[in-house]
Amino acid sequence: MDRAQKERVVEELGQIFESSGVIVVAHYAGLTVAEMQDLRARMREAGGSVRVAKNRLAKIALEGKPCAGIADFLTGMTVLAYSEDPVTAAKVAHGFAKDNDKFEILGGAMGETVLDVEGVKAVAAMPSREELIAQIVASIGAPASNIAGAIGAPASNIAGILSTLEEREAA
Repeated sequence: MDRAQKERVVEELGQIFESSGVIVVAHYAGLTVAEMQDLRARMREAGGSVRVAKNRLAKIALEGKPCAGIADFLTGMTVLAYSEDPVTAAKVAHGFAKDNDKFEILGGAMGETVLDVEGVKAVAAMPSREELIAQIVASIGAPASNIAGAIGAPASNIAGILSTLEEREAA
C-alpha cells in the first residue's frame, strides 16, 4: 500500500468515524471467510457496514474526531462495525458474537461516548429507530381508535337492539 492509498484509507475512515451513529470494535481472529461474509451480509441487510483496517491508520483517522476514545481498543486483529442508526451495528454485532465465539466485542462509541462491552450490549438491547417510530405511531393512534370505537359503540348497540325488536315483532 503506497502513501496515496494510505491517505485515502485514512480519509474514508475519518468519514466513517464522523458520520456513524455507533461504532463497534471487535476482534475477529479465527473467523473463516464464510463467517466474515455472513457478518457483512447481516450488517448490510440491517443497514450497517463492516470495515477491516490497519489499526495504525484507524488511529490516525480518529485524531480530532468525537469518538477518539476508541483508539485504545485498536489492538490486534480488529474489525469496525458501524451504522448511521445508533443501534443497528451494536444489535448485529452482539447477535453475531452470540452465534460465534471467535468474534469478541471490545467496545465502541456512540457519538462522543466511549462504550465498553456492557455498554455495547445495552445499546444492542435498545429498540431501533424504526421500532421507536412504530411505537410512537401506535401510541398516537391508539387514543383516536379508542375514541372512534367509543363513538361508534352506542350506534351499533342501538342498531342491535332495533334489529332484535324487529325480529320479535316479525315472529
